[in-house]
Amino acid sequence: EDWMYTGYNALSMALAMPENGCVVACEIDDNYVNIAKPFFKEAGVENKIDVRHEIAMKTLNDLIAAGEAGTYDFVFIDADKSNYDGYYEKSLELIRKGGIIAIDNVLWSGKVVNPAPDDVTSQTLDALNKKLHKDQRIELSMLTVGDGLTIAIKR
Repeated sequence: EDWMYTGYNALSMALAMPENGCVVACEIDDNYVNIAKPFFKEAGVENKIDVRHEIAMKTLNDLIAAGEAGTYDFVFIDADKSNYDGYYEKSLELIRKGGIIAIDNVLWSGKVVNPAPDDVTSQTLDALNKKLHKDQRIELSMLTVGDGLTIAIKR
């Protein structure tokens, strides 16, 4: 993520994983980091959440450069929609075979169906959805709950 936001997803994941697990969360806004960290501590999972205070693409590139490709079990993408495709490609490098990439907001309030010519976000999400549908590197499912959640399992 480029935005950890208030840390709810990172906290939920950290609570669900084993003691030796780690969540890497990306956040560029100091305010959100300061909101989230006390909750991580209160929940007793601050040692399981590695907050990277930088743009997500840099974090993903750094993780790959550090030799961590193919070692992650799960990636959750919920950030700036314009970079979803790049996040997806980097995430596909980072997850192991059988690992899961979850991509949030893929229906974008239905705007991805015949997106307006001036709606770049909807066009970007529509293009990603179509790309994923044809991507032979993954097994694909889209949950049409909320604003849409794509589940991609690496082959």
